[in-house]
Amino acid sequence: MCELLAMSCSQPARLTSSLTALASHACGDSRNRDGWGLAFYQGHDVALYRDTTSADTCPLVPWLEANGPATTLSLGYIRHATQGAINLANTGPFSRELNGRMQVFAHNGNLKNIEHSPLAGKLGFFQPVGETDSELAFCLLLDRIRQLEHAPHELPPVQARLHSVAEVALVLRAFGPASFVYADSDVLFVHADRRLQPLTGQVTAPALYRLVCPAGSEAALVRDCNSPDENAAQRLILLTSVPLTQENWTPMPEGEVIAVRQGEIVATLQL
Repeated sequence: MCELLAMSCSQPARLTSSLTALASHACGDSRNRDGWGLAFYQGHDVALYRDTTSADTCPLVPWLEANGPATTLSLGYIRHATQGAINLANTGPFSRELNGRMQVFAHNGNLKNIEHSPLAGKLGFFQPVGETDSELAFCLLLDRIRQLEHAPHELPPVQARLHSVAEVALVLRAFGPASFVYADSDVLFVHADRRLQPLTGQVTAPALYRLVCPAGSEAALVRDCNSPDENAAQRLILLTSVPLTQENWTPMPEGEVIAVRQGEIVATLQL
């Protein structure tokens, strides 16, 4: 299965050795050698980098570690191709515009026969470009979010968005492991499900871990950048499929859905 990575923080930071650690999980006999992608939010827009080569050998990954944009919201993954050919159209993170903001999504799992979901028969405004279950799941999610009432170019309330994310997550879980990270430029939404555990060969929880970094302790994984407010303390949360360091990563329980804004969990649900 793919491996996910996401960062939310209150002050701009750059992903540094966390990228190297993630890319190292694509080396050797790893199954996650079918491409990679990273998204760095810049306001309502996003800088998106994707490639179909293995992350551990692609020269763009160390370049991004050294030169990647500072951001308060970033997500990405390394790919194991369970559905869809190895090409750019099937490589996430997947992105679309909604409410005047770029939406970005990455998924870890294998949603078998998701095209037969009742929601899939109702696809409207959003359509997949490639053939992956992940991109189809993203389109289903965006169609649901789009139905929420809101003023033009405004976002629905966080709780309304979280409930919609949870509703779609519940549907996806019926078709297979459905852990995902989804961002709308304002909030990072995370759904933790199950994943293949290499040591047991079983598909079980945990599928995601989170690390809450106290101020000054996160330098090994990210690099703080200049902030307009020099007195503001950094709040930072990292989420990954597999812990990237020996620090105290907290496993997320199966069915937990969280909303994270600027390094702080602002809402949660348990499916």
